[in-house]
Amino acid sequence: MKILVCNIGSTSFKFKLYDMDGERVLARGGCERIGGEGSNWSVQFGSGHKASATVPLKDHAAAIEVCLAVLTSPTDGCLTSLDELTAIGYKAVHGGEIGAPVLIDDRVMAEMGRFSDVAPAHNPAYLAAMKAFAARLPGTPQVAAFETGFHHTIPRSRVVYGIPYEWTSQLGVRRYGFHGASHRYVAVRTAEILGREDLRIISCHLGGSSSLCAIERGRSVANSFGMTPQSGLPHNNRVGEFDTYALLKLLDKTPHDVRTLLNIMAKQGGLLGISGVSNDLRDIRQAAVAGNERAQLAIEAFAESVRHYLGAYLVVLNGADAIVFTGGIGENDAEFRARVCQDLSWFGIELDPERNRVRGCEATISSDASRVRILTVPTNEELIVARQTKAVLEKRPRA
Repeated sequence: MKILVCNIGSTSFKFKLYDMDGERVLARGGCERIGGEGSNWSVQFGSGHKASATVPLKDHAAAIEVCLAVLTSPTDGCLTSLDELTAIGYKAVHGGEIGAPVLIDDRVMAEMGRFSDVAPAHNPAYLAAMKAFAARLPGTPQVAAFETGFHHTIPRSRVVYGIPYEWTSQLGVRRYGFHGASHRYVAVRTAEILGREDLRIISCHLGGSSSLCAIERGRSVANSFGMTPQSGLPHNNRVGEFDTYALLKLLDKTPHDVRTLLNIMAKQGGLLGISGVSNDLRDIRQAAVAGNERAQLAIEAFAESVRHYLGAYLVVLNGADAIVFTGGIGENDAEFRARVCQDLSWFGIELDPERNRVRGCEATISSDASRVRILTVPTNEELIVARQTKAVLEKRPRA
């Protein structure tokens, strides 16, 4: 069974091709700058061979066509024909009220369209790709595994906002949570590492986009995101938590309307907005070391937000068996992990400075005296989607 897992942005198309017999990655790659100047594709095959080129890509359909052509290339490809593809799986973003992974049909696409207004950088791009694949490979099933799906087990008392309930029941305005594939992988892998299924885990996915998740016995019971990917922790250039009534001040004192202000907060907020330096924590740290006070403030504010949710989820879970760092920052930034874990010995959380000197690998970084196990676990969201896609196909009624 060969499954192509797609991760799609407004100007990007990334993929991994899996052979589910052994869960081997046959190829990975994608296209960048779709619809703009300098658009390009690149692929790395499981054999280690790489290929890339700069080519005009006017839309996602063109990007998909290029990638399929590369995968079936007589000289470099890993597929003899597109008939070898069993299914297309999507690490889709906002599925609204859809929880479990599902075969894509008109109903699923309609629900995605209903929530495109709150996921404008993601849902329209996914819908375009789904339509393009359906036209190109009409007999190949497509499966959506939504980032929100893992969080449908969160109690309703933790997802409702203090708004008129009709807005929740009729319009779907509530907390949904995201990064579901990553947090699900952390739950599965941590249980394998520690040999237990009854774990209380606080998963810290820290990167360009960040969130914390409280996981109990493999199920999400709280997530720092709200209704949209703009919420929760400060992100690279997205605002994170924000008092909506502060918009009144901004409307009065700036020349912008509401939509413009929201666009600014989505593109010029977060770590970029606080630091004024960059949306990359590595650049911000360099500036902080050089004496830039706003850069230092951005680091401190980000850490405080992580610690805020960490403390909240210790309450939600009545303690923790494991704290897991994943994502680009979580897996690689020892200094930031140390900042998050400092002065938590009262909770039985103690980092070992020497063990913490790791990057991009599975490791235990807590001290022997720590009651809570602290780990780094590189995430594998695409593998989760591939497994979910396979499971959906296996549950289909036989013809």
